[in-house]
Order: sequence, then C-alpha cells, then structure tokens
Amino acid sequence: MSKSRFVLDKFAKLFEQGLVSYKDISEEILTILKSKRDEIVFKMKLASKEEVDILNKRINKLEKQIKQRKKTKKANKS
Repeated sequence: MSKSRFVLDKFAKLFEQGLVSYKDISEEILTILKSKRDEIVFKMKLASKEEVDILNKRINKLEKQIKQRKKTKKANKS
C-alpha cells in the first residue's frame, strides 16, 4: 500500500509542476518496462538470436559429420 501511495504521490507532483505530458509519461513507462525486461532476461541467462543461430549451425554440422561417419563405418564393415 505504501509503495503504491509513493508512486501516486510522485505522479501528482509531476502533474502539479506541469512538466509531464502524455508523451513523457508513456516514454518513461516504456523505459522502465524495458529495463525490467532486460533485468529479467539477464537473470534468466537467455541466449540472443545470433547465439542461437550459431549453435544451430554447429549442431547441423556435427549431425552431418555423424551421418558421414556412420556411412563410412557401414561401408568398411561390408
């Protein structure tokens, strides 16, 4: 309850001072949400899209090598 009251008091002060417009509020809220998102992603230790793409390429390459080795082993056994 006290935290929500604190936030409301801050917004009230901003309105009283006449420094806030709709655009300013929306930009500030978006900035806060983006920073919180970044914190959560950092804590979860998620990989970026580029890292995932690189790992997928490595996996595909390794799968091809495994298939080739299996084929050569079958050919050597016969």
